[in-house]
Amino acid sequence: MIDQIIEYNKTFVAEKGYEKYVTDKYPDKKLAVLSCMDTRLTELLPAALGLKNGDAKIIKNAGGLVISPFDSAMRSLLVAIYELGVEEIMVVAHSHCGACHMSFHHFHSEMLARGITEDTLDTIRRCGIDLDSWLEGFKDTPTSVRKTVETIKTHPLVPHDITVRGFIIDSVTGMLEEVNS
Repeated sequence: MIDQIIEYNKTFVAEKGYEKYVTDKYPDKKLAVLSCMDTRLTELLPAALGLKNGDAKIIKNAGGLVISPFDSAMRSLLVAIYELGVEEIMVVAHSHCGACHMSFHHFHSEMLARGITEDTLDTIRRCGIDLDSWLEGFKDTPTSVRKTVETIKTHPLVPHDITVRGFIIDSVTGMLEEVNS
């Protein structure tokens, strides 16, 4: 698949397909969106929010979560605020998310089946990584959104003038529902 993508890319560049996407690094709407990496949202999310290339910083991960105040999603949001001029943040989870009810227990058997050894897992645990918690999903989407919004709002490095709001988008229709605190 990667080789096919590389071939496509050569044609894309040769035919100047990139020209309609040219913009700079600063989001025109001063907006960052933290959302899930779900493939259903690849085009649906920006379309449903009316965003075009250059409008917003879109940060995606499994579940659209900030799982710790110092994880990579939070780091990206801080860079967006201080380096790129972001003034508002939308946390956008979605219906029927695979991270809902995700667990290390499930991944454990999958990892073993793919050749990861118990010794490797034990070494990771000895380094202080709690795999159960790190690979845990969430049980309730609105509660998860509230928790992520609250983590961002109360982060000691997030200025008080930053607006942070949470939403759930329908994975089929794109309808947004705000999740109130």
